[in-house]
Amino acid sequence: MEYRIGTLQDLDAICQLIRDAVEEMERHGIHQWDEVYPARADFEEDIRKNNLYLAYEEDTLAALYVISDECDEAYQNGAWKYEDASAYILHRFCVSPKFQNKGIGKKVLLYIEEQIRDMGYRSIRLDTFTENPFAQRLYRHNGYVQVGYADWRKGRFDLMEKKL
Repeated sequence: MEYRIGTLQDLDAICQLIRDAVEEMERHGIHQWDEVYPARADFEEDIRKNNLYLAYEEDTLAALYVISDECDEAYQNGAWKYEDASAYILHRFCVSPKFQNKGIGKKVLLYIEEQIRDMGYRSIRLDTFTENPFAQRLYRHNGYVQVGYADWRKGRFDLMEKKL
């Protein structure tokens, strides 16, 4: 896998990956993302803030993710075990349907954890849709623990945390 920061020139490929992922989720009855979120403008902002990353497998965009110290106010619902200052947050992690069920999600997640650890943080936080069994399984099998929940437009999301 090759990793790099996303650029504005990547927006079309990013948006296509998201459209493909939304179609795949909907085939499984998972209505987590849509035309409202995540939107092109979200990714443009991520790129401007230099916190959107792309993962390539054999020159093909396989996954994307955003890491930052920003989170929604609903994260206050979490009974976080580790200090806020030691935590970094994972957002919009998405694996292309072309690469799903091949271990890419776990591989990229482990890379993200190492990246965040190398940045000096000691824990990682995220939220995951309770009705997405694939994401739930990925995080729980890799040591993430539910510490609360947030209710947003699409439903309930588990707030999760892992010590790095």
